[in-house]
Amino acid sequence: MSATRIVALRRYPVKGLSPEDLASVDLEAGRPIAGDRAFAVENGPSGFDPARPAKLPKTRFLCLMRNARLAGLRTRYDDGRLTIERGGELAIEADLRSSDGRDQVEAWLSDFMGEERRGPLQVLPAPQGHTFSDTARGVVSLISHGSVAAVADMMGRPVDPLRFRGNIEIDGAEAWAELGWVGRELRIGDVRLKVTDRTVRCAATEVDPTTAERDLPIPRTLMKTLGHADCGVYAEVVAPGRIAVGDPVELA
Repeated sequence: MSATRIVALRRYPVKGLSPEDLASVDLEAGRPIAGDRAFAVENGPSGFDPARPAKLPKTRFLCLMRNARLAGLRTRYDDGRLTIERGGELAIEADLRSSDGRDQVEAWLSDFMGEERRGPLQVLPAPQGHTFSDTARGVVSLISHGSVAAVADMMGRPVDPLRFRGNIEIDGAEAWAELGWVGRELRIGDVRLKVTDRTVRCAATEVDPTTAERDLPIPRTLMKTLGHADCGVYAEVVAPGRIAVGDPVELA
């Protein structure tokens, strides 16, 4: 564990779309990474109430579990502005902080999604204190490259860690070691994280993040090989501070 380090930090400003790579990030106690899953695109009426925000099934929004074609888009989010590229060309740029900007993105995505629309698309901003993460708790997700390499061995071909859409990627730990960390704490400098849950994988991991092809039955293979579909963990920040790529990760 002493050789384990952070090799990537990411947040996903819009649920289902491209990640934003971070060199460092400030973590707050009991909170996810700021700006992570700050927007989601409702695929038909979802029942989301911004006055009483609550976790809803991911399938009520555009998501890779159901909508593999999203992986064919390259998106950037910068100070409120979402840029979408398709096939290497700029498709749309709009400000998600304004209703007009959200209308533009909704119209473009409606054409792009075609028959996968279940109703009107609506870009939803997360109310203060809410995130459109797959878990209702204020946690960050952690992926071990050792475990991803073990998945690649099962599949017989390389597996991109981006398939698992984690916030913190680490290298140097034994494959599957993180699954045994539930209930224990990790130290990254002055920051402490309590590992709370194993992450059960869904069909989103089947999608190649470059080609947008649904090409690897990862959850089914994990279940067949290991008896579960877990890969990675969730952790709650219990002592805040800044973490950065290259920081050592220690098991308390």
